[in-house]
Amino acid sequence: MEEGKRESFKMDTSVDNCNNKAKAISQPKFMEVPIKYPGKLTLRVVLTCIMAATGGLIFGYDHGVSGGVTSMDSFLKKFFPSVYEKESNLKPSSNQYCKFNSQILTLFTSSLYLSALVAGLGASSITRMLGRRATMILGGIFFVAGALLNGLAVSIWMLIVGRLLLGFGIGCANQSVPIYVSEMAPYKYRGALNMCFQLSITIGIFVANLFNYYFAKILHGQGWRLSLGLGAVPAIIFVIGSICLPDSPSSLVERGCHEDAKKELVKIRGTTEVDAEFRDMLAASEASQNVKHPWRTLMERKYRPQLVFAICIPFFQQFTGLNVITFYAPILFRTIGFGSTASLMSAVIIGSFKPVSTVVSILVVDKFGRRTLFLEGGAQMLICQIIMTIAIAVAFGTNGNPGTLPKWYAVVIVGIICIYVSGYAWSWGPLGWLVPSEIFPLEIRPAAQSITVGVNMISTFFIAQFFTSMLCHMKFGLFIFFGCFVVIMTIFIYKLLPETKGIPLEEMHMVWQKHPFWGKFLESDSTIQTDKMYSKC
Repeated sequence: MEEGKRESFKMDTSVDNCNNKAKAISQPKFMEVPIKYPGKLTLRVVLTCIMAATGGLIFGYDHGVSGGVTSMDSFLKKFFPSVYEKESNLKPSSNQYCKFNSQILTLFTSSLYLSALVAGLGASSITRMLGRRATMILGGIFFVAGALLNGLAVSIWMLIVGRLLLGFGIGCANQSVPIYVSEMAPYKYRGALNMCFQLSITIGIFVANLFNYYFAKILHGQGWRLSLGLGAVPAIIFVIGSICLPDSPSSLVERGCHEDAKKELVKIRGTTEVDAEFRDMLAASEASQNVKHPWRTLMERKYRPQLVFAICIPFFQQFTGLNVITFYAPILFRTIGFGSTASLMSAVIIGSFKPVSTVVSILVVDKFGRRTLFLEGGAQMLICQIIMTIAIAVAFGTNGNPGTLPKWYAVVIVGIICIYVSGYAWSWGPLGWLVPSEIFPLEIRPAAQSITVGVNMISTFFIAQFFTSMLCHMKFGLFIFFGCFVVIMTIFIYKLLPETKGIPLEEMHMVWQKHPFWGKFLESDSTIQTDKMYSKC
């Protein structure tokens, strides 16, 4: 009789355990109220995030310098004589759309992004095992070597090898810096501090444009060497700064340094009341340690929302068409009638709008939210692209012969492009790095960020490699091409992106549960897991 009771008790306990486990799965932490961690914006965290964000300088400097040197006659004459000869012999009445159509020339610009793709994917393991800081230091060293090799180049192979080294540096920096800043920043100021990375990119572009303009006139046409070689300066600053930076608490916890992690958390939050945030870090780390294959884990159904945005946001960011103007602004302006020096000056003017607009974004992103900036920026870029299409179509037609362009006409085109650049610089530019870095849980964060960098680089490679060919064949229709993507990406954000402002990283999973589309998706996954649990019981 007693044995029967014991057996019955075991069965009841087993059923209760199954019910409790199933309930834990079907009603996970998603349903909890977000925890508002205490802490303030300390000087330490501000300086740390700004120093880390200087990694954007190397990315931005390369962006700006590449298009500038490829429009310098001395550079073209030395390394791309066929392009120089074609441009020199082109008559004003000829087809201006195709004057720079050279796959070898664009390979100089785009080869960097293939190596950045490889480095970004490989950096995931380094970031997880050795920390974010180690990856940042490695990236800076690669960039220094590449910049010096390019500045001293005497043959085309030195240029290409230098570009590949620059790509390794950019891939490592772009994989680690956004994660690092998001982990260090208090959740209330995460948007603004993370956007310092994009601000650094825009400053790098602006400085590169200035250098191109002034260096084109000195050293008997050898100024391009200074433009390329001085890329080592921001990289050295980035390396020294990264060596001095502390590791992020999340990274320290992930590597088992719990005591050091708590001490650093106290320092950057400016308070000793960090127990709640530290407990959540420990829980996230425990989940991360159970993940032996983060790439395979990333493909699981419950991480599908994050995977979709890890792919789509960087893809759409490149297909706004902005990088076309950044890479080839001098070439584009020479195509629409500016002279060599005037085209470089126009690039400087446009480049100055980017940092100013990014500062605007920093000031408002944590007040108005990510979605508002995405949607406003998309609408602004679309309107400008429609106007640019009409303006260039009227002037150039389909035969690419503009005749003599009035000065006011060229000025209007530059003005429209400036407004377009501003729309990008306070929306898709900074948010394209911020949003992916803040939506990934710790267990898949390095792998997911590597996918973001990889998609960004392969999309950038496509744009950089085929832009001049697309301009030659599509003519003014190229702006219609990118305008269609702006429409698609704006609808995508409106329908599918939840608002992430003011949500701690450890509580970010809640926004997906509450979203009308992704919530159903995750409920379906919970049902599958519950069924599996009952079947085991």
